[in-house]
Amino acid sequence: MKHARNYIVGFLFIADALFLGAVSSFGQQKRESSYSPVIEESFDKVMTQDKSQKAMVMKRHMDLLNERYDLSKKVTTDVTMSKGKPLPVGPTAKLKGGLTWEKLAGMTPEKMKEEGFFPYLPLPHPNHATGGMLFTQIQIKQFPRLERFDLDFDIPEHFLPEYPPPIYLTTHKDMGDVSQGQVITIDNYYEIFNGILNPKQLEGLRLLVTQFPQQQFNATADRKSEKPSLGVACFDCHVNGHTSGATHLVGDIRPQSHRNRIETPTLRGVNIQRLFGSQRALKSVEDFTEFEQRGAYFDGDHLTASKKGVNILERGSQVHFMAEFQALLDFPPAPKLDIYGRLDQTKATDSEKRGDKIFFGKGKCALCHDAPYYTDNQMHDLQVERFYKSQMINDQYIRAEGPIKTFPLRGIKDSPPYLHDGRLLTLEDVVEFFNLVQQLNLSSQEKKDLTAFLRQL
Repeated sequence: MKHARNYIVGFLFIADALFLGAVSSFGQQKRESSYSPVIEESFDKVMTQDKSQKAMVMKRHMDLLNERYDLSKKVTTDVTMSKGKPLPVGPTAKLKGGLTWEKLAGMTPEKMKEEGFFPYLPLPHPNHATGGMLFTQIQIKQFPRLERFDLDFDIPEHFLPEYPPPIYLTTHKDMGDVSQGQVITIDNYYEIFNGILNPKQLEGLRLLVTQFPQQQFNATADRKSEKPSLGVACFDCHVNGHTSGATHLVGDIRPQSHRNRIETPTLRGVNIQRLFGSQRALKSVEDFTEFEQRGAYFDGDHLTASKKGVNILERGSQVHFMAEFQALLDFPPAPKLDIYGRLDQTKATDSEKRGDKIFFGKGKCALCHDAPYYTDNQMHDLQVERFYKSQMINDQYIRAEGPIKTFPLRGIKDSPPYLHDGRLLTLEDVVEFFNLVQQLNLSSQEKKDLTAFLRQL
């Protein structure tokens, strides 16, 4: 009996060892490194390969976008962005199986998941396996240094913010657009803002328009710009303190397939925000500014950052100055809102009034987006994975995404596309998305009224 017991214990020990060995072996074979891959080929060879594959890579991605969305230009001039650009009109998402939005909204999450009917899956980067900062074509026309030789921007220009966007300052509300219709750069910032900002703010702005090395734009051979580059400036993505719609991948998730696409958010109104980074929950704009330079610019790899020449900002005399200027960036005017941020009923249309009631009532929007700035400065997990199966799509692993911060809705009409990864191309898509995710069962008219209200924020 004793020998039998010893035999069983020995067998279990061996089996356990084999199992752990298999797990270890599996991990070694399947798990990707946390660090950026070492590029061994010459720059010329990599560039030649990337250029030859560019058309194929972009076709695969654009096929996906055209399968998901109607990308044709449909706009309205009834309400425009702050400088007059027509607003894109949706919803743009294409429904499967001959469904209507009403029939889809009547389905359970389980049914949508089983049938693959959910129309707003996470949006991959145009080349998710590579990722990196990617700028819009309208920017590249003005600043060729921002062009990548391996990719083009994917979302059509009519779904993007106006370019260049106006700049509104909390300290000079009487001036309107302080930018004078120009893109603020290192070449003109001093001329435009000298005499308007104090010396600290002016120095902060100088740093925001100064190019610093970044993962895809730098002087080393491991880059995606044809010529060696000084890098990018904060205001290359956040044009004029707003956004161009430029895209990237988050730096704080691994493996590569699990990283989420991020659409550049506006910097307008950062003075009233208490969380920064769509999923990072950084606690101050100073933290965000420092983090971007040290980590996010280099895909979250500090070793690569050292190689490419990371610019370490000094907290007291640089980061603080940059943050002081950012805190001046105001929301655009909203003529139909009163001093409490609520819709002025004497100026609103009947549709906007109904939308206001839905926003603060049946739509449950105000639970997270309350007046006056329409944010609760919190993080929330929408649990959108209830509606779709985990799967690989164009090298992105579609899965549970976790909590995201509540973005302010003030000035929202100026900031398409929407959600943290830009998967919602219009405000109509936003309303359809939340109608599904929150299971609100809004009628067609209620959704139109809610959209009308959002356009006035």
